[in-house]
Amino acid sequence: MEYTYLNDLYIPSDLKKLPISALPAVCDEVRHFIVQELSRNPGHLASSLGTVELTVALHYVFDTPNDQLVWDVGHQAYAHKILTGRRQRFHTNRQFKGLAPFPTPAESEYDAFIAGHASNSISAALGIEIGTEAMNREGHEANRRRVVAIIGDGAMTGGLAFEGLNNTSMLKNNLLIVLNDNNMAIDPIKGGFTQYLVDITTSKRYNNWRWRMYRVARKLHLINDTNKQRVQRFTNNLKTLFTKQGNNIFQGLNLRYFGPADGHDVLSLVRIFSEIKDYEGPKVLHIITKKGKGYEPAENDQTTWHAPGEFNVETGERRKGNDTKKQELWQEVFGQQLLKLAKEDERVVGITPAMPSGCSMNIMQRELPDRVFDVGIAEGHAVTFSAGMAKAGLKPYCNIYSSFLQRAYDNIIHDVALPKLPVVLCIDRAGIVGNDGATHHGLLDLAYLRPIPHMVIGAPMTASDLREMMRMAQEIDQPVAIRYPRGKSVDREDLPKVELGKAVCLKPGSEMAVLSIGAIGNTVAEAIKSLKAKDESLEARIAHYNMRWLKPIDEEVLATVCKQHKTIVTVEDGVIDGGLGSIVAEYIGAMTAAKNERPRVIRLGVDDQFVEHGSTKELYELLKLDKEGICESLLQALEQ
Repeated sequence: MEYTYLNDLYIPSDLKKLPISALPAVCDEVRHFIVQELSRNPGHLASSLGTVELTVALHYVFDTPNDQLVWDVGHQAYAHKILTGRRQRFHTNRQFKGLAPFPTPAESEYDAFIAGHASNSISAALGIEIGTEAMNREGHEANRRRVVAIIGDGAMTGGLAFEGLNNTSMLKNNLLIVLNDNNMAIDPIKGGFTQYLVDITTSKRYNNWRWRMYRVARKLHLINDTNKQRVQRFTNNLKTLFTKQGNNIFQGLNLRYFGPADGHDVLSLVRIFSEIKDYEGPKVLHIITKKGKGYEPAENDQTTWHAPGEFNVETGERRKGNDTKKQELWQEVFGQQLLKLAKEDERVVGITPAMPSGCSMNIMQRELPDRVFDVGIAEGHAVTFSAGMAKAGLKPYCNIYSSFLQRAYDNIIHDVALPKLPVVLCIDRAGIVGNDGATHHGLLDLAYLRPIPHMVIGAPMTASDLREMMRMAQEIDQPVAIRYPRGKSVDREDLPKVELGKAVCLKPGSEMAVLSIGAIGNTVAEAIKSLKAKDESLEARIAHYNMRWLKPIDEEVLATVCKQHKTIVTVEDGVIDGGLGSIVAEYIGAMTAAKNERPRVIRLGVDDQFVEHGSTKELYELLKLDKEGICESLLQALEQ
């Protein structure tokens, strides 16, 4: 496709030079560009296709970057990147040292706020709005600006979104909230709020009438600050006559509601934004979009095409990798085992915050749908909901990605650990996850869970470890956390059965003990084998232990290795501070032996940093946690 406009659009001011009549063609070109680029360099396709017209209209009407666009989850922001100076580098999106996977102010002045996790846009945008006004009042250099929060209906299920709405209604502000309603997250959205939005969209008779009356009233100067609320109450009462709804939630919070509008009619969106952008007070524009819009395979299967990987544009065929090994994914091991446990024990239930397919809980959902609960994007609720189920006598397995579990930290402490309820937290995507970058790496879980009383924390090295830990968790009458990574699992049949709080010696060694926890232990084993190829004596000098449990830690093994080895190396796929290395260092520090008689500890893991985006291979290499990097560290430790 030859681009008539896109090649000359570098920043939003270029877009503003075009006549409004050119915008539909611009949208077609942007959509074509996204499809072509993502067919070669995978990313989040369907979400971004659904927001092309919205993005073009926003940048056409608003004066960005002075006016601030706050995106909720960067899945929907690819068109935004393309129109804000990053089109020529878009082929590097999500790649190592390339464009960031989500909007971030560190990359562009057009990115008002970071957008990796859901539901934060309203709160952040309100803070920018109120903060800017405060700076202006204090005489600081601050511009008058319009602030827009763009949030999807999936993100609206998050509690933080409602906290932001509530506070927006309480403060004097001119915030515009754009609710992008496509009735989809990664999986179909669950919950009453989704149906509520569907009900709103059926009230077109009322909305069309109100929109016309509002425009007339403004032109006649019938609406001002003194009578605005009275007029709002009057129109809300009219809604009761036209529909069966009465006040909607936004109007009930004193937020001026517009919509629903066609989110794929760019000309109409431009007219609406132009009309309402300077309206006094907080307001909500509700638009209806279709995830995957403009590319038929993505429209027909929005879940699969959320992030489809490489694909053939013409046929829609998704390309598969060259790896022919039939290894199960970690999530599949979890999903199959959960179903097995549920068939054996009617107390077992599954809970997930909007990720049944991502975590493979859909395996159980297909056979036992009444025992799987998709609570929407609401991680805190998922944990407390699980706690309530445990209190009632059920055995809940609550699966949440590691980086998202951070949002439920207080719920874990207050609602699960404090009352010592037997909730099983299955922590998917632990460790380095790859191209989604810093907002999605699961590097903190071991460190932030470890201090919580009553917690049992396990990290399987193999698929068999995971299955056994999940089975053991059924009988443990306290909270259990089991963390495992993304990607293909490894299995070994030669390892002893899992016992609570017990490590296993994978190989003896005379001089140095390597203690690993989790799946990275497989990389450690490969590194030790590679040393044998260099010098057989080197391999014989190194012992390797799979610790399996962070809490309770195997103190017998710690005592043994401290007695038998002068050097201990810890390896973990997480932050060094607070994890396995910290436990070992603390244990040795408390030993009564003289300082010069204590073994030295070398800790391998992630130091004090947020890790950038890139493939897992590139990032493990960067962190020296790949086979070669670990091998080098072990050699250095032996030589010192």
